[in-house]
Amino acid sequence: MTPTLTGKALITGASSGIGAVYAERLARRGHDLILVARDEARLRALASQLKIDTGLSVEVLRADLTDPADLARVGETIGRDDGIDILINNAGMALNNTLIDEDEANVARLIALNITAATMLSGAAARAFANRSRGAIVSIASVLALVPENFDGVYSGSKAYLLNLSQWLAATLKDQGVYVQVVLPGATRTELWERSGKDLDAFPPEMVMQVDDLVDAALVGFDRRETVTIPPIADVAQWEAMSAARMAMAPNLSKRAVASRYLHAAA
Repeated sequence: MTPTLTGKALITGASSGIGAVYAERLARRGHDLILVARDEARLRALASQLKIDTGLSVEVLRADLTDPADLARVGETIGRDDGIDILINNAGMALNNTLIDEDEANVARLIALNITAATMLSGAAARAFANRSRGAIVSIASVLALVPENFDGVYSGSKAYLLNLSQWLAATLKDQGVYVQVVLPGATRTELWERSGKDLDAFPPEMVMQVDDLVDAALVGFDRRETVTIPPIADVAQWEAMSAARMAMAPNLSKRAVASRYLHAAA
């Protein structure tokens, strides 16, 4: 069972959108904060307002998580500061185009931010929190991890990676006092859409969640200690059936013998 968490929360991508709302909600829950993003001016404005509203400590750590030196500095902060017991792995980006027609530098940047940075910070938190026998690692993935055909495969693939990593971390750390949650939002009204050149207003209104609602739902899942939280899904039996089918298939995935359906070439 994960101990009650009362320490600092370090939030990446905290200058706007999901990260900024997490900062406000966690501050109101009494957590001191470390806010991480590239836009120092926006971070400082948010930190100043949260200090006024809550009287809590709110630190600003300006970092570009695609820069190895900056990434290492944030990881070192997690390892060094034993007051931190929550990591919100929120920083991420999408492409304006797809792997087929996107500039290779932008593809590499997405992988560096969505996969490499999230992995390194999760690893730093896993080591530090396990040593402290307390902590929580929360990663923001996407429902596109479950339907990769519906969007660019690089972005959806990065979110499937986060789902996979989080499920492994949850199983590995559950007996060490560390809770791991992965949140799978659907379309959510944040700046990510504008930055990637996509018009969120082209979606039917009933398909787009407000960011405050998304974070509030994610925190309900957090309090329930869910491993996978999917705020748009009304019928949890759908997710449970998918998970059960996956686990039922697991014993059949590695065999000495080739399956009989592959023993003969097609006529």
